[in-house]
Amino acid sequence: MTISLPPAPHWQKLLKSGCRVFVGGHASVPHALMQNLIDNSQGFSDIELVHGLALGATPWAREEYRRLFKVNTFFIGGAEVRRAVDEGRADYTPCFLSEISSLFTEGALALDAVLINVSPPDEFGYCSLGASVDICMSAVRHTKLIIAQINAEVPRTTGHSYVHISEISACIEADEPLVAVEPPPVDTQAERIGQYVSMLVDDGATLQFGIGKIPSATLKYLCHHKDLGIHSEMLTDSIIELIESGAVTNRKKTFHPGKVVTSFAIGSQRLYDFINNNPHVEFYASSYVNKPTNIAKNDNMVAINSALEVDLTGQVVADSIGHDFYSGIGGQVDFVTGASISKGGKPIIALPSTAKNETISRIVPSISEGAGVVTSRGNVHYVVTEYGVASLKGKSIRERALELIRVAHPKFRARLLEEVRTHYWVPHYQEKYPTDIPELGGIQLQKLQMQNETYYLRPLNPADERRLQEFFYSHTKETLRLRYNYDPKQMSREKSCDLVSVDQSTDAALCIVRQDGSRITIHAVGRFYYYPEDNSCEAAFVTRETHQGKGMAKRLLVQLIDIACQRKIDKMVAYVRAGNKPMISIFEQHNFKRVFSDDPSDVELVLKLEEAAL
Repeated sequence: MTISLPPAPHWQKLLKSGCRVFVGGHASVPHALMQNLIDNSQGFSDIELVHGLALGATPWAREEYRRLFKVNTFFIGGAEVRRAVDEGRADYTPCFLSEISSLFTEGALALDAVLINVSPPDEFGYCSLGASVDICMSAVRHTKLIIAQINAEVPRTTGHSYVHISEISACIEADEPLVAVEPPPVDTQAERIGQYVSMLVDDGATLQFGIGKIPSATLKYLCHHKDLGIHSEMLTDSIIELIESGAVTNRKKTFHPGKVVTSFAIGSQRLYDFINNNPHVEFYASSYVNKPTNIAKNDNMVAINSALEVDLTGQVVADSIGHDFYSGIGGQVDFVTGASISKGGKPIIALPSTAKNETISRIVPSISEGAGVVTSRGNVHYVVTEYGVASLKGKSIRERALELIRVAHPKFRARLLEEVRTHYWVPHYQEKYPTDIPELGGIQLQKLQMQNETYYLRPLNPADERRLQEFFYSHTKETLRLRYNYDPKQMSREKSCDLVSVDQSTDAALCIVRQDGSRITIHAVGRFYYYPEDNSCEAAFVTRETHQGKGMAKRLLVQLIDIACQRKIDKMVAYVRAGNKPMISIFEQHNFKRVFSDDPSDVELVLKLEEAAL
């Protein structure tokens, strides 16, 4: 079967001044076709060019073409487009990626023509949009005129990525590689964020992610997970490693099982080769992939997105730095919404805690003047920085502020607490800001498997005030008597606040928690108090009755001994009620020795830490 190509474009017959033209974007901008238009633009003026992120050179956005073209972009990227927006020569139109197609169909941005980059037609005449189906397909389906660059370098991708040659009115043949974007080097900061995010991902989850250091680091730490799936507006090189590791099988997906679902790809030539004729990777329009109700059809949907800043109520700024528009809304809200309503879903905002060489905190008391909220405080479930995971769903403003201060850079925590105190977001008795335990290292969260259940060991912090109060009221009278030597009747918020507001560089307070979605429950607490007069510390533990016998106290004790040894404390002391034989046994198993006590109802145990460190 012979396939005839459409004629070369006679631009003066196809377009006219003042028309609106869509240009395919991302890594698959039809650069040669655009240059052909520029070279043959005599007599044209005020053509509106609509596109999303356009990678590579964008000469049409230069000052010299301001009378010929007016750029209207959904996502600001590249120096020339950004400069044009900053100088007022180009427009930025904010819109959820899932809803951009409606701008074409409903006439808000009615299109006169579409310029796309496609593969050569197959034996049946079908060309593929390749690595950029996204909003291109919607534009193609809602335009009067399709003009194409037939490019042998465009990969043929499966899914709904095809345009028949008979639909194309004019074309040029020009082979040029897609714009390659090499994976960024992953630094220590991104590594830590990636580790924390990976701890929120369960086996069998379906993932969405973007591009950059943090997604690359996160995917690296997911290589030992099982039966992961992918439903993501975007693919990057990291997906290859994850698939090759065997972590991605798409077997547990509940929407398009067995397939990676996406709408565009940005990466190296290796990625473009990977998606070429790959039946396991399917491309669909953004209106389909990003539709929140479609996203939610995936159980355990985990959406990983980034931000420029997050305020202490959980508002997310992602497209602007103050009054300066920086990028775009993209698909963040689509996937945050979809993951929120997914069964077992987790929307995550991951970002570095600082910017500009640690001179600016990205966790802020209030968003910068002129900045816009992309994702509202009601949508955010988790915020992750290199200092930990803040869990926000169902939290009050006070609890959110304390959670977010905890994951801010340590040098900004005191100032952030001072700021929110002026607004009465935290009570007057909340005087201490969260501190880390240096001896735990860069990752202050340890994932534990106990009797086939997952728990987390981490420092106790001011955001745990209500959780510790709940923990206290869960105890029986017997547990309280054994722990406190009497039967306390009340744990006030003030008292709970005092117990969780610990200077972790002097004393140490750890907890073991269970996290079910956004609900965090404390099941065990262990701490020591430091006494500088004789360089000793006193240890104490309490475990929820329903979780005794699982080894939680032992795990906490081992960790506290290690911290005390690293701090070169001479000895650790414990005072245990004589009737609390299980706790006495735990201490003695770790080489604590009984010493004489004046009170026969108490047992005093001592561990010489110099011997424990050997």
